[in-house]
Amino acid sequence: MPFQSLAEFRHLLSRLPAPDAAAAEAARARNAQLTKPPGALGRLEELAIWLGGWQGTDRPQITQPQIVIFAGNHGVTARGVSAFPAEVTAQMVANFAHGGAAINQLARAFGATLDVHALELDRPTADFTEHSAMTEADCVAALRTGFAAVDTKADLFVAGEMGIGNTTVAAALAAALYGGIGWAGRGTGVDDAGLARKEAAVAAGVARHVAILDDPLQVLACLGGRELAAIAGAIAGARMLRIPVILDGFIACSAAAVLAKVVPGALDHCVAGHLSAEGAHCRLLEKLGMEPLLSLGLRLGEGSGAALAIGVLKGAVACHSGMATFAEAGVAAGA
Repeated sequence: MPFQSLAEFRHLLSRLPAPDAAAAEAARARNAQLTKPPGALGRLEELAIWLGGWQGTDRPQITQPQIVIFAGNHGVTARGVSAFPAEVTAQMVANFAHGGAAINQLARAFGATLDVHALELDRPTADFTEHSAMTEADCVAALRTGFAAVDTKADLFVAGEMGIGNTTVAAALAAALYGGIGWAGRGTGVDDAGLARKEAAVAAGVARHVAILDDPLQVLACLGGRELAAIAGAIAGARMLRIPVILDGFIACSAAAVLAKVVPGALDHCVAGHLSAEGAHCRLLEKLGMEPLLSLGLRLGEGSGAALAIGVLKGAVACHSGMATFAEAGVAAGA
């Protein structure tokens, strides 16, 4: 494991690998010769070239996609910020294990492996309105779990999450990283009073930890959660292996935003899988400079929106790598 502290993780982020520029250019050249008008496949063409650069080939493939769900519990739930009790986290982890959740069906539909990591569910993070959510050691441990969870043989990676209260945590991260108000949404379906409690918790948490707001990794430790730290670690781990990543909704993107704040370009190997129905997700994607692949009104989490987007990327590579060129097909190219 290449890091033992937040300082060492920060150093790792400073030396992230870049895509293979020659492979991307070769993929671009191939795209120009395929039997279609230029640009006729729209964004699918850009996605195939992007995948080629990260996979180091002019003919990218997706044959071993991996989905990993990280689960954690949160002390801030004591503030009444969720419509469900904290014990639902462990119950849903059991559901994942038995194949009964939506993400199980989506993983099967798109040929992805599915792994689940439950992160000390019996030891929730501290209430970030009163204390740091995690010690540095706890945060590093979660980052390391995520980093190690990426399969070296995967050719595409999705990180999902489960954790009652984690939309409040994600809102606190977004507020701390980007400032402003209005990051809290209805999450699992809280009523107006619950939303007010979420907004108050986010404001109190940011105010309590104002001294560290210029350090994104300290923001992650003080306001984050174990599953969000694990997602950040997994995204970094995938980058070190040059494995492309599909980001899920508001929670996963808030974890990814920590990396983007530490090092510009840290998410160049990522695309946004979908636009969540969680209100602030659109705003967060704008901050990240990302355009979602899908917009279906989803707000489930679990990596479900990103899992659906595997199909879009599979379509992109199927066309790009499988189509004939004009010369191969004996078709006259356009002028």
